[in-house]
Amino acid sequence: MFRLVIILIVLVGLPLATSAAEPTPQVLVHYMPWYRAKPFSESWGWHWTMNHFDPEKSENGQRQIASKYYPLIGPYDSADPAVLEYQTVLMKLSGVDGVIVDWYGRTDLWDYAQLHRNTELLIEAARKADLGVVICYEDQTIPALVKEQRLDESERVSHAAGELRWLTENWFQLDNYIRLDGKPVLLSFGQSGLSNEEWTACLQAVETPIAYFSQNHRRSAAVGAFDWPLPQRGLAAIERFENDSRDWPFRIPVAFPRFVDIYAEAGVHESWGRIDDASGRTFETTFRQAVSMSPELIQIATWNDWGEGTQIEPSVEIGYRDLELLQSWKRSRQERFSATPADLRLPQQLLELRKNGEAPEELLDQIRSHLIKGEIEEARQLFPAAK
Repeated sequence: MFRLVIILIVLVGLPLATSAAEPTPQVLVHYMPWYRAKPFSESWGWHWTMNHFDPEKSENGQRQIASKYYPLIGPYDSADPAVLEYQTVLMKLSGVDGVIVDWYGRTDLWDYAQLHRNTELLIEAARKADLGVVICYEDQTIPALVKEQRLDESERVSHAAGELRWLTENWFQLDNYIRLDGKPVLLSFGQSGLSNEEWTACLQAVETPIAYFSQNHRRSAAVGAFDWPLPQRGLAAIERFENDSRDWPFRIPVAFPRFVDIYAEAGVHESWGRIDDASGRTFETTFRQAVSMSPELIQIATWNDWGEGTQIEPSVEIGYRDLELLQSWKRSRQERFSATPADLRLPQQLLELRKNGEAPEELLDQIRSHLIKGEIEEARQLFPAAK
């Protein structure tokens, strides 16, 4: 696959903010719950190694991982409650409204069961941080289950409908689950799982109405679609999505900082292509375009897909730059939101206190509570003085 060179056209000098009188969309970050790391877990998971890199080896103070970027907090475990607290409090201080979590269903094939448990942990952490939640169902699990003879071909639709009923009875009922027109929002990722006709049959088999979004293109039973980075088309794909979605009931545009995957170096498969970071202009441009569509929801792809390099979670290379852009926009649209770039450093301090175990848990819980409520100075006063 070829690498596409992107030429960014940025309106230099124009403010990122738009009129405060316009409705403010909810900004959601796409979250991957699939990381496993020592010492929290007994072994390193595939998404840090891709069966090629060895995190036990270090160079210049950094472990060898399957990413061209390095997490500011180092490679982590998605089941670690201290990490989940760090991530969700950081989202809150960045002006993020919620998470769209990649979900592989409830079966125990491969690592699906662990991903489900990690999703449960993330949802609880999001609740504590007063963040909304949306599920993005990876229906590619269905052909995988058929191939592994865990599911009969004739059971594809009934299996998916069963998963949706479980969501309806459980996560869709949560107070922080995001809804449109009173209906729970559900995304499905990719085009390699259920067909258009199967998705129609699946949704008809579920009694509860669902605000369903398919990826990039609107399926027949969907209220709209969500956009996603297409590295071989670059920013031109955004214009295509904007034109196609103009008359849909709903649409979820995407903002992203870059696409720089590690797949070729890891020997997984050829690179999908490249969208350059352009010193932050890619994120600013795509976010500006997403806001200009006046949607109810904007998806940022992604919070933490380190393998594809699309993460806005702080890294050694990028720092907090992308979160500072979100923060600036949120301050311009919401008067009561006053977090500053300096405040973004506080969740990592909280994480370090959790890890070293020297501060009382009750004190750290109080700090978290103040940060989530936007009571920054109160939180600062509770941090133990540096020794």
